[in-house]
Amino acid sequence: MALSSATGGSSLKPKPRMSLAQIFYMSFGFLGIQFGFALQNSNASGILRNYGADVESLSWFWLAAPVVGLIVQPIVGHYSDRTWNRLGRRKPYFLAGAILSSSALTLMPNANILGSLAPLVIIGASFLMVMDACFNLAMEPFRALVADNLPDEQRTAGFSIQTFLIGVGAVIGSWLPAILAKAGVASNASEGVVGNNVKYAFYIGAAVFIVSILITVFTTKEFNPEEYRSYHGGESNHKEGLGSIFTDLRKMPKTMRQLGLVQFFSWFALFGMWVFTTDTISTHIFHLPISDRSSQLYRDAGAWTGVIFGVYNGVSALYALALPKIAATIGRKQTHALSLLIGGIGLISIYFAPNKEFLIFSMACVGIAWASILAMPYVILSGSIPAGKMGVYMGIFNFFITLPQILNGIVGGPMVKHVYNEQPVYAIVMAGVFMLCAAVSVVYVYDPAAIKIKKD
Repeated sequence: MALSSATGGSSLKPKPRMSLAQIFYMSFGFLGIQFGFALQNSNASGILRNYGADVESLSWFWLAAPVVGLIVQPIVGHYSDRTWNRLGRRKPYFLAGAILSSSALTLMPNANILGSLAPLVIIGASFLMVMDACFNLAMEPFRALVADNLPDEQRTAGFSIQTFLIGVGAVIGSWLPAILAKAGVASNASEGVVGNNVKYAFYIGAAVFIVSILITVFTTKEFNPEEYRSYHGGESNHKEGLGSIFTDLRKMPKTMRQLGLVQFFSWFALFGMWVFTTDTISTHIFHLPISDRSSQLYRDAGAWTGVIFGVYNGVSALYALALPKIAATIGRKQTHALSLLIGGIGLISIYFAPNKEFLIFSMACVGIAWASILAMPYVILSGSIPAGKMGVYMGIFNFFITLPQILNGIVGGPMVKHVYNEQPVYAIVMAGVFMLCAAVSVVYVYDPAAIKIKKD
């Protein structure tokens, strides 16, 4: 049944504080979600290149992911604001997303079985799009769930624990293909076929994804409609159609608009890093020709991408635990600005890397920024959103994540070919510059909840 509107004017009860264990279980599903994302981010470029994609068109194939997110997340947020059934308000959506995502993870490395239907790279890109749509269906309600259940003073801790679990899942997901290869699972394969170590990693990722979501579903309680109204007050009209998303977009809070610029710079940088790291390692560190996309050394570049992506996610998990203390000491905005500054320096340092091991330092810096990107914007944002619009505004906020990725996807590949003379390392340097721009822009964001907490 849909949630009904509440009458205004009544005083709100303070939301009960949650224990660290409750927050941990509430966010545990994110471990599986990021496990899947890490497999995608570390391996999709190598898989698509193996399927026949040229480096200048690589970013175009990655466009599928942000385009799908741009459409799916606001719609999921809109309906999750208006849903209540026996499973809860947000849980039905991320449970459905988990089932579909697990299926998609098994398809991506097996596009060759449908090679007779269309060019292999088109099938692979289509599976990438489907996989990302399912990830978005599972992920979007989790942000809203944390904001629903936690009082303002616990939200930094809540999003930090969520980020810690994201980091843990991402480390395992990033390193798993290399671990399987070390264990003797074959990594070599002919062009158009994905190595068994990557295939099996995707299968394991599918299992981890759904199990972690089920742990959250069975251990976390959502407020029933009456409880929700007592803590949050009146809600949006549940009869509003999808057209109300555009009304909400026009009425977005000031803080959300300002954070949008920060997110734009941050996610433009991240997209460039995800797309071009493997080819940067192969050309700038291993000195391979840009045309090489199936040699053993190129596969080694892909494997090292997984290793260093695991590094940035591991650092992110540890740094996330320190975020509440740092934010309490120097402020939320200052914490985010400092973290982004370090991340930008890390990306630019890749250009000066004398060997592949130096990239561990570079990605450790990126991990500090990544932890903050996954937590601090949502901490700041959640305090400025009307409670009854939490889901839809979290979905709309995703515009500022997907649009810069779409822009980078359109221009990134051609710039590598025509501006950077087929040297993808310069795309990584540009990513670092954009990260520094994000660090500057966050200083000008208005954070009303931080002011309220400081006064209290």
